[in-house]
Amino acid sequence: MMIHPTEPTSFDLRVATIAQAAALADVMERTFRATFGDSTTDGHMAEHCRSSYGEALQRAEIGDPDTTTLLVKDGDVIAGFAQVRPGNRPNGVTASQPVEIHRIYVDVPWHGKGVAAMLMEAALRDAVKRGADGVWLGVWEDNARAIRFYAKWGFVAVGEHIFHVGGDAQRDVLMSRAL
Repeated sequence: MMIHPTEPTSFDLRVATIAQAAALADVMERTFRATFGDSTTDGHMAEHCRSSYGEALQRAEIGDPDTTTLLVKDGDVIAGFAQVRPGNRPNGVTASQPVEIHRIYVDVPWHGKGVAAMLMEAALRDAVKRGADGVWLGVWEDNARAIRFYAKWGFVAVGEHIFHVGGDAQRDVLMSRAL
């Protein structure tokens, strides 16, 4: 389904509610496939999507008191989302109480419209509110656009880890910044 941003754009940033789980699952899968679809086989992608996205899975994430799921909506449509959670501190992250920006994605029609910046600002505010002294995230090594975006926000590469797309092991760059 092709979605087009409304004109003029009026974005609304909110914490996700359980009632938005199905719509969130849809945009999560769509943005993941758009970002990584050419990086793996159809089978690995299908396996990853089955195990990572679905109304019940996103309902559980939204309901988890340790996870904050942020949405930017354009009218009734989710333009982008981010998730902040405690996560286990990987090697290379030097903050004593960091949190992870687990996911931050913008649906293709809203690329370049300021949605990612809204999500990052909100994720960093959430981290500060939690008492974190740093944040970290993993980004696919071939996602140059995302790496440049994170670098503009003060993130630096501190290591790497393996991220599985289904059974396909891919390399992520770990990036971190102080708060």
